[in-house]
Amino acid sequence: MPDQHKPAQNFFRTIEPLLAEKDGIMVDFWVLGAAAFGAGLVDAVVGGGGLIQLPTMFTVFPNMAPATLIGTNKLASIFGTSVAAASYARRVAIAWTVATPAALAALVFAFLGAYTVTKVSADFMRLALPIVLLAVAVYTFAKKDFGSVHAPIHSGAKEQSLALVVGAAIGFYDGFFGPGTGSFLVFLFVRVFGFDFLGASAVAKIVNVACNFAALVWFGYSGHLIWELGLTMAVCQIAGSLIGSRMAMKHGSGFVRKLFLVVVSILIVKTGHDAWLRW
Repeated sequence: MPDQHKPAQNFFRTIEPLLAEKDGIMVDFWVLGAAAFGAGLVDAVVGGGGLIQLPTMFTVFPNMAPATLIGTNKLASIFGTSVAAASYARRVAIAWTVATPAALAALVFAFLGAYTVTKVSADFMRLALPIVLLAVAVYTFAKKDFGSVHAPIHSGAKEQSLALVVGAAIGFYDGFFGPGTGSFLVFLFVRVFGFDFLGASAVAKIVNVACNFAALVWFGYSGHLIWELGLTMAVCQIAGSLIGSRMAMKHGSGFVRKLFLVVVSILIVKTGHDAWLRW
């Protein structure tokens, strides 16, 4: 397997090598476009779009360095997430006193997490993740009113301090490992701050943009970006994000909660399979 962390020769990698090595590349682009659209839609509501987009990229390009696929995935994702964040900001009262410190902390600690994963194995995280996700799903399902009412429980310095802690923790996790970042953010903004699912999802998009930006700079510096592919998928991500964010705002927190449980359940199955059955 190619070294995921070795810097590539050219920051501005292009798609010509893909055209040379694969037949039926246009069919693959349609498949990737559909995956990016679906990922953008799910991400805009509750996170977890990586469950759709990244596995599709690994299937279409099985011989490409994983870091290049992850970097290109981040390039497409940051456009979709940014559009979703802007859509929420126009229609939902975003708690900027939480979103701003959390995003700044996530930006810094995502870099630190990306650096740490080059020095420390993430295998322990892979094994623990399904158990943590199961606990999140059980808690959310058991508390029927969880996230149904927007009732912030902190303010002032305490609220901002907690936002820094949440942003730092999730930012580091996203840089170090990553699966389920958006879902963890939504859960924590509901559980720790008392937001409803719609408000939590809106703030989560702001923090997600910061995480994606940090990762994008890291992968770009390392040369692990296919710009044409990432930008092409970004167009589809944006379309999905626009529809997903409008669905969330139209149907409210009850809809977001249901989709959250669906996405987390799929994450449990996927990460459990990766951790315990493939090893």
